[in-house]
Amino acid sequence: MSLVLTEDQESIRKMAREFVQRRMPTTHLRALRDGADALGYSPACWSELAGLGVAGMTFPEAVGGVGLGFAELGIVLEECGRTLAPTPIVSTVVLAGGAISLGGTDAQRARWLPGVCAGERVLALAHDEGTRHARHRVATRAEPVAGGFRITGEKSFVLDGHGADALVVAARVAGASADRAGIGLFIVPAGSPGLTVARTPLVDSRNAARVRLDGVVVPDDQVLGAPDGGAAVLDRVLDRGAIAVSAEMLGGALEAFERTVAYLKTRRQFGVLIGSFQALKHRAAQMFCEVELSRSIVLAALRALDDDGPDAALLAAAAKARTTDTFLRVAGEAIQMHGGIGVTDELDIGLFYKRARVAAMTLGDAAYQRDRYARLQGY
Repeated sequence: MSLVLTEDQESIRKMAREFVQRRMPTTHLRALRDGADALGYSPACWSELAGLGVAGMTFPEAVGGVGLGFAELGIVLEECGRTLAPTPIVSTVVLAGGAISLGGTDAQRARWLPGVCAGERVLALAHDEGTRHARHRVATRAEPVAGGFRITGEKSFVLDGHGADALVVAARVAGASADRAGIGLFIVPAGSPGLTVARTPLVDSRNAARVRLDGVVVPDDQVLGAPDGGAAVLDRVLDRGAIAVSAEMLGGALEAFERTVAYLKTRRQFGVLIGSFQALKHRAAQMFCEVELSRSIVLAALRALDDDGPDAALLAAAAKARTTDTFLRVAGEAIQMHGGIGVTDELDIGLFYKRARVAAMTLGDAAYQRDRYARLQGY
């Protein structure tokens, strides 16, 4: 597998890097955090980013998309990770938008996806229900009623759910709470009777939401595919989401590593540059190796999505496990190598560690992904 980007992909990287560094540097995140912003991201910046084609990058031109692929979207996410830029890319484009694209009817795609591609609609996937990610553990129930379904249950850690125009809700039509079979996906517009969405600020200054559905009635035309066949779509969008988060984590790890190396080259202790200490050289070299391994697996996973490869699910689990370990290690080492100032809010380096902690738990931590990899291999 070639690790060299094409000329077009290099142009996308340049475009994304220029935009996020100009419009969404780490000071942008600080301003949102210090102002207790209700959304946790800037609608204006998201609109501009969508105007560059990012929101429609993985969607076909028929719904207003650009018709590129996840390899290109991963480049953008990596650059966003470098500045900790908060955007609804994962929630809207990859997860909820991806679910509608994969499982929706032509009418459903026509209703929701053009707005997503234009940056005018934000969607969210309401799936997890506990404190940790569990792919098929869905206790929320969807009971058939005249002309649709009545949904009752609670969801946690719904990325960008509090500002979404609609939620794609995973609910159980049949079976026990951990069964893969019997899960359905339902589009629930914001403001639906019985729907309560509560903002949950996270330690990395992003936002998720807790969602409660008290008998929310969803008409038949808002069901994605067969009412009890949502697991097939859910599996694919969660794999895509894991890879997308991995691409962002790669960018965060790269930035934290490069900032740390720059610090080692300027900070003096005992009359010499601390970068001359052999122990710190060894630790920096290990960080470099971990980052490069992560780069390889993320690129392989993104290309597997675009090629519809049979190993996409395996690579999704491997990429999320590897980048989780890498980002946590690099961010932790970065704080230690910066010394006492590394734990203060004065330096950005602590922000990368906070982001690493939240991203690690998003869509399954390293332990979950290793277990999934083993199960996919038949262990």
